[in-house]
Amino acid sequence: MIKTLKNFGGKKLGGVILIAVIVIAFGFGGFGGGFSTNNQNNIAKINKTNVTTQDFMDYLNGSNISQQAIRENLDQNIIEELLSGLISTTLIDLEVKDFDLSITELTILKKIKENKNFQDENNVFQRTKYEKFLLSNNMSAPMFELQLKNRELQKHLFDLIGAGTITPDFLTQKKYEEQNKTIDIEYFAMSSQYKEKDRYTNEEIEEFVEENKDQLKREYIDFKYAVLNPKNLIGLEEFNQEFFDEIDKIENQISQGDTFETILENIKVNVKEVSKYTPSSNKNINKDKIYSKRSTNLDLIENGDNFLLFSIVNKYDLGPDLNDKTTKDEITELVFQKGKFDLNRNILEKIQKKEFDNSKFNEMSANNPEYISLNSINDNNTFEANSVKMLYSLPINSFTLVNDKDNKIYLVRIVSAKDNSYNSTDENYLKFVQELNTDNRKSILQSYDQLLNNKYKVQLNQKTIDRVKNYFK
Repeated sequence: MIKTLKNFGGKKLGGVILIAVIVIAFGFGGFGGGFSTNNQNNIAKINKTNVTTQDFMDYLNGSNISQQAIRENLDQNIIEELLSGLISTTLIDLEVKDFDLSITELTILKKIKENKNFQDENNVFQRTKYEKFLLSNNMSAPMFELQLKNRELQKHLFDLIGAGTITPDFLTQKKYEEQNKTIDIEYFAMSSQYKEKDRYTNEEIEEFVEENKDQLKREYIDFKYAVLNPKNLIGLEEFNQEFFDEIDKIENQISQGDTFETILENIKVNVKEVSKYTPSSNKNINKDKIYSKRSTNLDLIENGDNFLLFSIVNKYDLGPDLNDKTTKDEITELVFQKGKFDLNRNILEKIQKKEFDNSKFNEMSANNPEYISLNSINDNNTFEANSVKMLYSLPINSFTLVNDKDNKIYLVRIVSAKDNSYNSTDENYLKFVQELNTDNRKSILQSYDQLLNNKYKVQLNQKTIDRVKNYFK
């Protein structure tokens, strides 16, 4: 049960999906004594069905997971994950009983004899191969046959639930024709419609800043700093013990509350003062490093082959400085992108309101659109795959915006559509039928999974779960 089993003890789990229950490999050795297991010691309860610690330990014995592996992954919720698998399997077993499903011993015997692992080169069942398999996996024949029976019953359950998922031929053919028709389209790049970046005036840029001043505010700092290295700290070119002793001395002074000036009073080094600084596209390694550490007013940080001693003097928020060329260029780019967005949105709104027609399309394209034919819903050589799927969902003489793999935007008109001939024995058609039936089956099983969430109530005994964990520590 997906929803019911989302959390064990408040910890998120993954991979709990009923419709994809993994039948775990046969056991190799078991977990020994030292852990008390009895029917009264329940680790979980599903409606009125108890899941005991013995059930869980038996499940672990068949999981092909060593004690060591469990011990090493306790912090990664391996116990919860394994318990999730057991509960999922138990739920399915309960459903099998509820549907009163059964399978004959003769069917089980036939399955064993048809298993390729137990046959010779002539596809004849070999008893010796079967017995060797049982011995190598430390299993008895009744144990193996019981597991095989349970798996076959589970398979019958899912076959029953998924019965009727084969789509009728006429619907399959119709959908295939829709996805494999040829559609003819006209299109042009919207870049021809966007206002060029250098055509935005100072007034427009300033208006944008004013309208978005809260979002555009950035934190600035005033600070001073000094670059420390062996040459300016001890007069040598090498990183020796003397240098690192001096570094340790400075770090001690910082921890003792000494000021920036006090620390440097006996050190001959250039102090740089910086005002109104915030990172930009013009990278400055030293300044950007200090900015990233601005939560600390005084600190010594390593930066490559140097150490930076810095003191934050002031911190404040400011709007963008349009007198700074880099800043202005960044804001202009934002204005440009907003202009593109607004135009695209306006066109889509007109299309939705049926206020956009052929004459407007011809006007915008200067009566010179490009022309292309798409041969199927998978023809994404020109436009991005999701855009192509959208085009195939629209009727003739529709308009829409699409993009290519480089995210360039185009305005498209669907001119015509033509069904293509095909043969029901074609490889592509047969593959389509298989994929369609699989998708339908998945949809039904997902609905069934939701039903189980409502049908069964799972209660967990956290104290018992914790005891199991302690056993493996």
